[in-house]
Amino acid sequence: MLTDARIHAAKPREKPYKLFDGGGLYLLIARQADGNASRWWRLKYRFSGKEKVLALGVYPTVTLKMARAAAADARKALYLGVDPSVEKAAARVVQSDTLRAVAEEWLAMQSKALAAVTVDKARWMLDAYILPRLGDKLISEIKAPELLAALRRIEAKGRHETATRAKQRVGQIMRYAIATGRAERDITQDLRGALAPVPTKNRAALTDPVRVGELLRAVDGYQGEASTAAALRLAPLLFVRPGELRGAEWREFDLDGPEPQWRIPAERMKMGTPHIVPLARQAVAILTGLREVSHSTKFLFPSLRTRDRPMSENTLNAALRRLGYTSDEMTAHGFRALASTLLNEQGFSPDVIELQLAHKERNKVRAAYNRAERLAERRKMMQAWADYLDALRAGGNNVVTLRGRKGAA
Repeated sequence: MLTDARIHAAKPREKPYKLFDGGGLYLLIARQADGNASRWWRLKYRFSGKEKVLALGVYPTVTLKMARAAAADARKALYLGVDPSVEKAAARVVQSDTLRAVAEEWLAMQSKALAAVTVDKARWMLDAYILPRLGDKLISEIKAPELLAALRRIEAKGRHETATRAKQRVGQIMRYAIATGRAERDITQDLRGALAPVPTKNRAALTDPVRVGELLRAVDGYQGEASTAAALRLAPLLFVRPGELRGAEWREFDLDGPEPQWRIPAERMKMGTPHIVPLARQAVAILTGLREVSHSTKFLFPSLRTRDRPMSENTLNAALRRLGYTSDEMTAHGFRALASTLLNEQGFSPDVIELQLAHKERNKVRAAYNRAERLAERRKMMQAWADYLDALRAGGNNVVTLRGRKGAA
């Protein structure tokens, strides 16, 4: 028989193990990610000749006395010919352990660290494909084949990448459920290799200097909306993510100080950390002109339908199509690859380039150093880059390098 003292003394081991109380009741003890022990009450029983396990809650929320009482109730159900698992599912009123409830908690937690657009995409994916089929089931009772069936429905529509991403999101939610004591394992691990592989496809981008010059001249000749034209001209100069550019707000810019810059707040960044974009003279000129016509709006590039929202996420790509560039040649996101490729070819520090691209720095100490100490290098690079684009626009096939490989940035 178990005692509270024995339960408290039980330490987690490399593998989960059981402490038996009697009559099929036992406590499953496993190691959490932080090294502490998780303790789950379980009742092993047989019904219709099959061995089954009933979850009775997590210790110490469910005390030893409560677990014994629940086990006794389950045995009474068995005596009356009722499967206690079925009875529990039918009578359950607490919904905090369903996939939907755990997913909501996980999304709320993610919203504190990631950009709103990233969280919104995760929510949309779950609401559209996973929760309608599995949301009301206890997360601990969802089986791998059930999840696979939901994912296969996505694949049937030809959305293989979406199916893979949905599986990843469910896996993150499963791991959160494990950490909070509402699931014992991540069932997405059982689906390795079960989905069709997603072919790797780089985002379309021009990287040949001559073709880039042609693109810049085409952008200068764009005849559409003035704000769209300005966004197109800024995209190669700033090479931020399209969502970050189209959602830009005037309050984020300092155009009149000695070192003009754009400070993008954490909630609008994919990685959830603030980002500084030093502004070259050419960028300041475009922004100053734009400010004269849209200074009264919140957004630099407001929607044509309402000034309270930024332009559509499809606007820049549509503008590129109007200029004659197909989706296989150039996309709005492709300006990042364009800049990354040519800046690396010109010999700039890869660390400085990656920092300006706002790619996540895994080493936190190094990331702090970069943010604090490398802004001056980034400012020089951004001005040199703008000058280089001017040279390409002018039609030079053999444009001089932005900096000597032995020189300072």
